[in-house]
Amino acid sequence: MKAQKAQSYRFRGGVARVATWHGRSDIASLALHGPDAPSPRTVRRLLARLQADGFTEVVTNALAPSASIPLIDMGFAIRGRLHLLVRDLDAPPPPSGLSRRATRGDRDEILDVDAAAFDAFWRFDACALREAEHATPRAHIRVAPADGAVRAYGLFGRAATAGYVQRLAVAPEVQRSGLGRGLLNDGLGWLRDHGTARAYVNTQEDNDRALELYLSAGFDRLPVGLCVLGREL
Repeated sequence: MKAQKAQSYRFRGGVARVATWHGRSDIASLALHGPDAPSPRTVRRLLARLQADGFTEVVTNALAPSASIPLIDMGFAIRGRLHLLVRDLDAPPPPSGLSRRATRGDRDEILDVDAAAFDAFWRFDACALREAEHATPRAHIRVAPADGAVRAYGLFGRAATAGYVQRLAVAPEVQRSGLGRGLLNDGLGWLRDHGTARAYVNTQEDNDRALELYLSAGFDRLPVGLCVLGREL
């Protein structure tokens, strides 16, 4: 039986993390981390292991073109495209006062917000949220409003001087209320306070509202985006 906890497989130049995708025991979530893409031999071995474990399909994390092309050559297809944006953190916005640091007791409400904010393909379950937190050496979750039930949350990560807005989710009924902007401002402040020089964020190509928020917050869209890939086994 496949556990909800991810397993790690090291290859030359990186690490592959494998878990069930959205709790589906037949679909594997494959997250590749590291400066180098896996070799064709490594990909074949990973796919064989997934198939032996009973998976019939695999979906990757968001990958840059340099990591995507070798997988496409191995039969993967694009399942989703994302914009990639960047912002220097020389002068982040002042604290909003709208958010606070998340506690363990906020976990269920955070997942409820995520399920309401994203469609089925993109939403997080508990395992996906844990994996997103572990994608960087340091992570920080904030929730809003600061004095009531969780209606929005942001996940921010940092690795050396690079920062990442890994997730920003606002319940549909309170969108455009300022909670998303407040979370973003407070998360960018946390990144800068811990020595981060630049922050990156990605968002689905059809998510015009999120793209508008990031552009208005000083992010610039990079000419090359990211792709989520998948294939049957």
